[in-house]
Amino acid sequence: MPRALITGITGQDGLYLAELLLSKGYEVYGFMRGQNNPKRELVESTVPDVKLLTGDLTDLSSLMRALEASQPDEFYNLGAISFVAYSWENAHVTSEVTGQGVLNALESVRLFAGKDAHTIRFYQASSSEMFGKVQQVPQSEETLLWPRSPYGVAKVFGHYMTINYRESYGMHASSGILFNHESPRRGPEFVTRKISQAVARISLGLQDSITLGNLDARRDWGFAGDYVEAMWLMLQQDEADDYVISTNETHEIREYLDLAFAHVGIEDWEPLVKQDPRFMRPAEVDLLIGDSTKARTTLGWNPKVDFPSLVTMMVDSDLAEQKRLVGLS
Repeated sequence: MPRALITGITGQDGLYLAELLLSKGYEVYGFMRGQNNPKRELVESTVPDVKLLTGDLTDLSSLMRALEASQPDEFYNLGAISFVAYSWENAHVTSEVTGQGVLNALESVRLFAGKDAHTIRFYQASSSEMFGKVQQVPQSEETLLWPRSPYGVAKVFGHYMTINYRESYGMHASSGILFNHESPRRGPEFVTRKISQAVARISLGLQDSITLGNLDARRDWGFAGDYVEAMWLMLQQDEADDYVISTNETHEIREYLDLAFAHVGIEDWEPLVKQDPRFMRPAEVDLLIGDSTKARTTLGWNPKVDFPSLVTMMVDSDLAEQKRLVGLS
């Protein structure tokens, strides 16, 4: 039975990846912060077969203990402070967790396994936010990185550190440069979930409007459940490498609003949507669209859920949740 260790088990990617690995017969260990983590119950109810270990990406010794306990064949480092807006408010802690945490994870594998470090296959969750002020459209593995947020800068550090450990120590360390990927499990602070939740509440008469930032930003949005399959496929390759994972399509936030409101029968949403400069980024990433040709040809990966289906899935999920919360059938 193969064994896997997942940091960031409490996030949408961690939960979907755990489900995928369990379905493939893995013994799965989840690494999470603190015994009183408010998301522990969510993990235990969603993936009860995952064995939970506590620690912190900023604490090398806790990572070493997790490796000793799990003895993994595969190590998926998904842990990060992943909300971009928060990274401007707390650049230091974002850098420590999202950047330095990657170094700690890599170093823990090197120290734990020594000359056999290559036998623990390592996945790093890189991000399209590394492209920032995009220098090429679409963005591929060869595109110059130009991050425009403390989060993006921290991800670039982790990305290059992963490459460095691969080249310096022969580690089987791969990075997935994942473009925006969403799901009903996305946190409500992220714009897609903020919209789907608000649309559900507005349609039920529980909320009057929604306040957003830049409606013209364009993103390459896919389904998180599809993207974790790409993570797994990377670690099944003989050679480690870096891959862009994307749908190869871009959509404005306005398009997301169009589809979400139309799904609940509201065609004219503009009076219901307000804009507030507080939700504007200090340095905006205007256009992200990936070129995932390499992943499609080398890994045989293809996204299954298209953009309209993703929006519908998220709105339907939030409608069901809001109805349950207010006691509607």
